[in-house]
Amino acid sequence: MITKVFAAAATAITLSATSAAAWEGHVVECYGKVWYPAEYSTSKVLVKHGKTAWEHRNGQMVKVVYAPVYKEVKTKTKDGHWIMRQEACIN
Repeated sequence: MITKVFAAAATAITLSATSAAAWEGHVVECYGKVWYPAEYSTSKVLVKHGKTAWEHRNGQMVKVVYAPVYKEVKTKTKDGHWIMRQEACIN
């Protein structure tokens, strides 16, 4: 009785090993993990208005133009994330 059980188990193992070896799949597509950084939108905020002024320089009256001053404000619109990108398969 025990030998029949061992024989049946050996046959099952042999069949499963040969059926697994007989089936061979092939690679269809390959993907790689790519990090996309966060995205930001920027806007500018006026800090100081531009102006024109008359100043004394080197004994002369000089008209000087001062440009306006802005600061940049960044706002996050999208978090950074991973995506899977299709790429060439390496065998």
